[in-house]
Amino acid sequence: MRFVLRLLLTGFLSVSFLNTSSQTLYSKAFGNKNHPAVIFIHGGPSGNAIMFEATAAQQLADKGLYVVLYDRRGEGRSPDPDAKITYQEAFHDLNGIYKQYGLKKAGLIGFSFGGLVATQFAARYPDKINALILTSALISQQETYDHILDSVTKIYTEKGDAERLKKVAEIRAMDKNTAEYRKACFDQGSENGFFKVADPTADAKKRWADYYASAFYKNDVRNKNAPALFYQNEPRKNTEVSPELKSLKQKNVKIYALYGKQDAIFSATQINKLQTLLGPNNLRYVDKASHYFFVDQQEVFLDGVAGWLKMK
Repeated sequence: MRFVLRLLLTGFLSVSFLNTSSQTLYSKAFGNKNHPAVIFIHGGPSGNAIMFEATAAQQLADKGLYVVLYDRRGEGRSPDPDAKITYQEAFHDLNGIYKQYGLKKAGLIGFSFGGLVATQFAARYPDKINALILTSALISQQETYDHILDSVTKIYTEKGDAERLKKVAEIRAMDKNTAEYRKACFDQGSENGFFKVADPTADAKKRWADYYASAFYKNDVRNKNAPALFYQNEPRKNTEVSPELKSLKQKNVKIYALYGKQDAIFSATQINKLQTLLGPNNLRYVDKASHYFFVDQQEVFLDGVAGWLKMK
C-alpha cells in the first residue's frame, strides 16, 4: 500500500482542469516539465486514465519524462452532458492539452481505443509528435471483432456448446456500426479471459492487488452512455488506421508498439502486419502480458517508452 499512498500524494499540485467552451477536462502532470513530454491517451469510449495514473504515471516520470494524462471530454473525470464523443472533439481537446501544458511537441501513448485517437491526431498534426507509441492499440476495429468471434467460435465448438455458438451467430448478424455490436464482441472476449494473463508475474500480481485495494479503483468513473454517443455522432464508426500509419512512416514520424502475447483480442496476423509496417525493432511482443501491458509488464513498458522518447 506504500506505493498507493505515494501516488496519491505525488504530483498533487499538478492536478489541473482545462477549460473548454462548455466544460473542464481532468488532467494531471508528473515529473519535470523540462524533460521529454509524453501524453497518455486512454481507451474507451467510456474509459479514463485512472489505472494508468494509479500504476504507471509516476514510474514513467521517474524514468526522466514529463508525463501528462487526461480524461477525454464526456469520459471518466471529465463529465460533460453536451459531449459528442467524436474524434474531432477529441482532437480539439488534445490540442488544448498541448496548449495548457506549454507543449510544442510530445510523444503520444495510444492505449487500446486511444490508439485510434492518437494515430489520427498524429496524422493531422505530425509536427506536434516526437513519437507515437501504440500500446495494446486498436488498428482495425473490424479485424479485432472478427478475431474475437472466430476465437470464441473455436472454443465453443471444441466444447460442443451449441447455445453459445448460437449467440455468436446472432452477434455476427448484428449491424457492425453499433455500440451494441462492439459491446457484444468485447463481452465475448471478457467471458473467455481474453484481457487477462492466466499466470502473471509476481510483480504484476502485486500491482493488480495494490490497484484493486486503492482509492483509484474505488473511484473509477465511467460514462456508460459514451459508446452509444460515439456511434451516434461519429461518421467514422468502424475505424481502420493503417493508412494513417503508412502516411506517418512516409513523413518519418517515429512509431513504436507494445503488445502482449496473451492479449487475445489481437490475432498473430494483426501483429505480424503491424510489425512489417513498423519494422522488426519497433514492436515488442512480450510474454506474460495481456491488454493492460503497462501493469502486466511494467518494466518493459517503462524502459521502452523512456528509451524511445529520449533517443536523439
